[in-house]
Amino acid sequence: MRAALLLLSGNALAALLLLARNLVVARLLPVADYGVAASFAIVVAAMEMASELGLQQQILQSRRGGEPRFQAALQGFQLLRGALAALALWLMAPQAAAFMGAPEAAGAYRALALVPLCKGLVHLDLYRLGRGLRFGPLALGTALPALGALLVGVPLALWLGDWRAMLWSVLAQAVLMVLVSHLLAERRWRVVLDRAAMAESLRFGWPLLLNGVLLFGVFNGDRIVVARELGLEALGLFAMACTLTLTPAQILRRSAQSFYLPQLAAAQAAGAADRFDRLAAAAAQAHLAMAVALVAAVAACGAPLVGLVLGPAYLDMLPYLGALALVQALWLAKGGPAVVALARGRTGNAVASNLLRVAALPLALWLAARTGRVEPVIAVGLLAEAGGLMVALWLARRRAGMRLGPVLRPLGPVLLLMGLAVAGPMTGLAGPAGALALAALGLTCLLAMPELRRHGAAPA
Repeated sequence: MRAALLLLSGNALAALLLLARNLVVARLLPVADYGVAASFAIVVAAMEMASELGLQQQILQSRRGGEPRFQAALQGFQLLRGALAALALWLMAPQAAAFMGAPEAAGAYRALALVPLCKGLVHLDLYRLGRGLRFGPLALGTALPALGALLVGVPLALWLGDWRAMLWSVLAQAVLMVLVSHLLAERRWRVVLDRAAMAESLRFGWPLLLNGVLLFGVFNGDRIVVARELGLEALGLFAMACTLTLTPAQILRRSAQSFYLPQLAAAQAAGAADRFDRLAAAAAQAHLAMAVALVAAVAACGAPLVGLVLGPAYLDMLPYLGALALVQALWLAKGGPAVVALARGRTGNAVASNLLRVAALPLALWLAARTGRVEPVIAVGLLAEAGGLMVALWLARRRAGMRLGPVLRPLGPVLLLMGLAVAGPMTGLAGPAGALALAALGLTCLLAMPELRRHGAAPA
């Protein structure tokens, strides 16, 4: 457990450092320039999605993962994959820049081809060390490049004052990722092009590739819609709103999975059905509680935080910040049934629950083009995530044997509480009356979660 918490702390620190980088750079740049900078993240994510085969997971999972020859074969395949992705991005950079509404940044998009190439050069020894529960080097290998990105991005934003600051920050993070991985590795870096190992990696990684495509749609589909139909300034506002709401949701969901998955897996391996059911109920309720906390925090602190940290240029996103937090909260709530299914070995459940969000993107695109506003895009995402939560619960019941009573019991009060937290100020339910109603609903939620109270909440 201590080793898992060490790895988690490294991931959380890296996420917080990148969040700080984004907040400071956004404050220093015009909104439209931050929109161009946000498009860089979309392009890099697209390249990663198109070549994600889970080689890091494979070196942990495979029986041959500790063999030097097999590691060299994976590193060779990783380098080949990174080089091909870099070449594809370099060739398609002008078209990608035009598609995102930033033709003037075509040269920057070409420079971003360095990112997948650098990721192809990363030493997999940091992941191999995790086979012995030695996660310290990997935690450092994740956090130090993020720190470098912050230290490069902020001074350049002060000096340059445009999107080039973010470009250099992204490139610095990629280069540092390679350097740190080689400095912390224990084995020499070797590459071998082994066709048999490549075939094994393709068999292992194609489900992860499919899930990566879906997750790209979940996390970046709405941003692409906004960039295409509403422009880079709208993208700058929307991307920052996503950053403020999605980053804490991702940290919370990863934290809860790291906390509950080992316990659920141990109960499953021991055949302790009663303990598994109790832990499953506690895990699902913990995700609901964290979803409520996320929405409440954004509703209470969102406006002051935006005004203080980002300044008046970003106040235009406040009308939809709470609704976007509700979208991310529903995605966070899906983590409960997802971790239960994962403990049962049902990895396809997460894919199925994300399909609705991706399938709804054409409707979001059509509505954005018709209305010229971002709110319909968020509304479509909200409905799709609500449907995805229902699908996740149904699949967890059908495929993983999860009891739904402990989840459905608090679900109504939880959804009502989150809805009131977002809509209260707009409907006049504010002041003492609103606070009293929210407090009563919060108490109802806690009373409806006895399994969570008995087994403890997931770590924040």
